[in-house]
Amino acid sequence: MKLRNPGADTFVPDGATVTAAMERTTHLGIGAHQDDLEIMTFHGIAECYGRPDKWFAGVVCTNGAGSPRAGIYANFTDETMQDVRRQEQRNAAAVGRYSAMFQLNHPSSIAKDPRNLTLTDDLADILLAALPGTVYTHNPADKHPTHLAVTMATIAAIRKMPLKQRPAKVYGCEVWRDLDWMPDKSKATLDVSGHDNLAAALTGLFDSQISGGKRYDLASLGRRRANATYFESHGIDKTDQLIFAMDLTPLAQDDMLDVVDYVMKYINDFKIEVKTGLSAWK
Repeated sequence: MKLRNPGADTFVPDGATVTAAMERTTHLGIGAHQDDLEIMTFHGIAECYGRPDKWFAGVVCTNGAGSPRAGIYANFTDETMQDVRRQEQRNAAAVGRYSAMFQLNHPSSIAKDPRNLTLTDDLADILLAALPGTVYTHNPADKHPTHLAVTMATIAAIRKMPLKQRPAKVYGCEVWRDLDWMPDKSKATLDVSGHDNLAAALTGLFDSQISGGKRYDLASLGRRRANATYFESHGIDKTDQLIFAMDLTPLAQDDMLDVVDYVMKYINDFKIEVKTGLSAWK
């Protein structure tokens, strides 16, 4: 498998061949930036951790050059920051025992260009090599433009696969906008309880982001705990860590289903739910 960007980085933590690493992959996470996977696809990482029959592989699509920086990283050039973030992502892949880690190194400008299919083609090749049963990516209501670009590229790449080879489940997960607003019946609830140490270790590895001014480690674990507590208003907590996701499987199975219309239905359902609750007091 030849990735299209000469600066792309492929890492297999246990030293297996790339072919073997892809053939054993059952869960695939596709994120925009270094540390997105550890924030949003932890369900897949934890599901596969230490399991000989399940393996998580990760894909980071962009080079991370534009990240905010402070402290010891304040004067780092974009090139130096890219090197730091690439190594941090490799470290996370080793700690999380990923099957493989692909860093495609595309500039965000390329990822966000709908006319440039380089990212989509890379993702399609990875998907066809792995044939994962479960795929995680950003949710299409995320507010970060690069995240949305990766979501759209992921859907387009899946739609390039033969129908019978497409993943059985595709989840759009929380990063730059949570999914608490979705009606409960529509949420995909991903239980990630029981792995607090692994979760903290993975998010804590990205020192360039944490010391650089963004406490993603605290925010991500806090959001998961808040999701679990506030999900059920009239019962005790059934779990202590939840990630909410939007089920994107219908978009992966039906090429004629429009992404905008699909997301707007969830937003309209939320509007109706709020209006119905308030209307009882009129």
